[in-house]
Amino acid sequence: MPAAVMSIVVGVLVVGAVGVDYGTSIYAEYRLSRSVRTAAHLRSDPFVAIVAFPFIPQAMRHHYDQLEIKANAVDQAVLGTASLEATMRSVGLAHTSWLIGPDATLAVGELESRILIDSLHLGRYLSMNDLMVEAPTREISDATGGTTGSGISDSHGLIFTGTPRTAGFDHRVTVSVDISIAHDDRTALVLTPTGILTGPDTANRSVPADKRDAVLRAFTARLPRQRLPFGIAPTAAGARGSDIIIEGVARGVTVTLAQFKQS
Repeated sequence: MPAAVMSIVVGVLVVGAVGVDYGTSIYAEYRLSRSVRTAAHLRSDPFVAIVAFPFIPQAMRHHYDQLEIKANAVDQAVLGTASLEATMRSVGLAHTSWLIGPDATLAVGELESRILIDSLHLGRYLSMNDLMVEAPTREISDATGGTTGSGISDSHGLIFTGTPRTAGFDHRVTVSVDISIAHDDRTALVLTPTGILTGPDTANRSVPADKRDAVLRAFTARLPRQRLPFGIAPTAAGARGSDIIIEGVARGVTVTLAQFKQS
């Protein structure tokens, strides 16, 4: 067989193999998405990704390098809805098929778990329909620019802008807010305002001295029952874009898909 023909044949076989591998991974992701929806009682299929190429060798070894699960607008009693995310690394499938079913048990080397609270729903909780949340500026962030490996900012000096009408103040103001996990309840997120901000990139509205305490109280809150996917304990909180994010990281855990939604 001429070399040119041989090259074409090899190329066709390689392209075909890649196509089969890709198609198989897409089907496995579809099955995983349906399984998470069923097990966690979600209203819609979550986004899932099996980060594996080539895929078939990992499936044959019953071990995936990385899985991603993201579910938007998940029902939550406190805020109405929130988004849930999980990143799993070094996932063992010894107790399940490579097509992960609703009853699967997964051994996970490292698990990142997150709740995302958007500005709209947080604003409603604070009785501010125009709330906007931003990450802290670089000047008050940490030495790396204020973010974790997953892009979450530092927990100090977040920038909240909104109209605190509950304080009897009908103008948009910008407030510096620290967020933290409550010491007495690791599922509660605490918002602690630290001061009024003015100047560029703020509402640039000063607050009279007799209104200051009331305005700061309007940005003060405690959000209970913020349980992370798979019951992971929180290790960090901050902002990403206009979302507040609570994150937990655990290593060497065994989980079921039903544990993805905790409340």
